[in-house]
Amino acid sequence: MEYDIIQNKEKHRFETTVDGHTGFIIYQNFPGGIAYVHTEVPPELEGKGVAAALAKYVLEYARTNSLKVKPLCPYVFAYMKRHPEYNDLL
Repeated sequence: MEYDIIQNKEKHRFETTVDGHTGFIIYQNFPGGIAYVHTEVPPELEGKGVAAALAKYVLEYARTNSLKVKPLCPYVFAYMKRHPEYNDLL
């Protein structure tokens, strides 16, 4: 399933809302890069691939914008381990 993911600059997060429930990844910018700090998906959206879609989106965002990534969030860190094609972002 595809999700409409947006960057909410006010809240420093990338988010998607499905059926009134919002999943998100919080980020912090640093010179030359972006740190992904926390992923949260409400119970109503669990098991639907929301976290994976968010992780892929934020990593592609970093690549497109030539940013280095600090995967401080355990989920994003685990996603990158499962998808070594993103190791060049570290």
